[in-house]
Amino acid sequence: MSQISIIGSGFSGLSAACFLAKQGHKVSVFEKNSSLGGRARVFRTEGFTFDMGPSWYWMPDVFESFFQEFGHTSADFYTLKRLSPSYRVFFGKDNMIDVPASIHEMKQMFEEREKGSAAKLQQFLDEAHYKYQVGIHKLVYKPGRSLTEFVDLELIKGVFKLQVFTSMRSHIAKFFKHPDLVRLLEFPVLFLGGTPANTPALYSLMNYADIALGTWYPMGGMFNIVDAMASIAKDLGVEMHTNSEITNIPVSNKKATGLTINGAHITSDIIVGSADYEHIEQHLLAKENRHYDTKYWDSRVMAPSALIYYLGINKKVKGLLHHNLFFDADFEAHAKEIYDSPQWPSEPLFYVSCPSQTDDTIAPIGNENMFLLMPVAPGIEDSEEIREKYFDLMLNRLEALTGEEIRSHIIYKRSYAHSDFKSDYHSFKGNAYGLANTLMQTAILKPSLKSPKVNNLYFTGQLTVPGPGVPPALISGQVVAQQIQKELI
Repeated sequence: MSQISIIGSGFSGLSAACFLAKQGHKVSVFEKNSSLGGRARVFRTEGFTFDMGPSWYWMPDVFESFFQEFGHTSADFYTLKRLSPSYRVFFGKDNMIDVPASIHEMKQMFEEREKGSAAKLQQFLDEAHYKYQVGIHKLVYKPGRSLTEFVDLELIKGVFKLQVFTSMRSHIAKFFKHPDLVRLLEFPVLFLGGTPANTPALYSLMNYADIALGTWYPMGGMFNIVDAMASIAKDLGVEMHTNSEITNIPVSNKKATGLTINGAHITSDIIVGSADYEHIEQHLLAKENRHYDTKYWDSRVMAPSALIYYLGINKKVKGLLHHNLFFDADFEAHAKEIYDSPQWPSEPLFYVSCPSQTDDTIAPIGNENMFLLMPVAPGIEDSEEIREKYFDLMLNRLEALTGEEIRSHIIYKRSYAHSDFKSDYHSFKGNAYGLANTLMQTAILKPSLKSPKVNNLYFTGQLTVPGPGVPPALISGQVVAQQIQKELI
């Protein structure tokens, strides 16, 4: 049995804690903030309950697989509701799509916009299903430390079907021409922190997750997942420590001796970094113990940061569903202002979550719980003046497209952007989602889950394999735990 310390209590950290404790290790989790969850924290004020981070519940099979590892199902902890329609997309005034939960209805909707597209959608989904089966059940469980991991007969036989070297943009264009349908299918790329032009078509597996597996919501909020995982971890003997800022990882003879926490030294046999990888490596280790350097990190293509507004509204808002995407602006222009010439966008796309449309426990009766999110380039200036400018911009468009007067009904407002991501999570360049899932940042080309310089230091989470997103974070924790156990035997 080893004494294992985990830095950070996000999804990957809690997942790693559960799997390592199940293996029989003595596990402690150290969280710098006052509550568990990392970017999936929650805050409550004036009768509102706000999930601070992830709001989409996709790939329910991955969650069930996690819980089954510990003799549970998600139903032991929370009630899942499938959203129908899944979400609403605004393309302009009087031009919107409510994405149906039914594949049959989805085909009808496609056919109405582009003749012959129903059959093409089925073919597209059949291909995406294959990628999902191989990608989620094989590729994402690879630790990404050697090319030999991918010497797998099924992977080799199916390499062309996986379309790793084809872009999402060109793949979707083979099937569909109508701009609304193209944008609808390109939208999940936003979760991957890339653009359709530089994201491999392998990730059409996300379209399968969206259309076939559906969009769900854990009643009470996404933080219920954190509570469930923490409950399992504690039952397995994991110790949780909040308000525990790590300031140093001392190393002797190429091994970390433990952690310096709030000025005190904690001895550890193994350390798992679930917090921001760049921060742990560049700021908690001495220079001679770092594998990557500043130049390496500056050359990474980061997923966007986000400008978020948490709002309490003292009335029910018509014209919105639980999830709402505002695609009434040019995606290409916004993407260029994120990736090519980083700057605050001229006419951004944005997302509005209104979970009180589904769940009446997270807002006072007759009120609405809402957050607005705009993807923005990481590493740019963040000020109150800029935040207010974009709040007005988004709210004006929200009111215009829904026909609802909202501004005068706001009774609570909190903004969150780059400087908050940095101060709360030591987020590199204030990014919100980790590394962009480009071809050159996939699998063995991601930062390694094990430090080549410090023999007992491992990493998990959105800056290493398999990548950003809640389901990948759950898997990342499992993968690092398996790797540790393999090396201990």
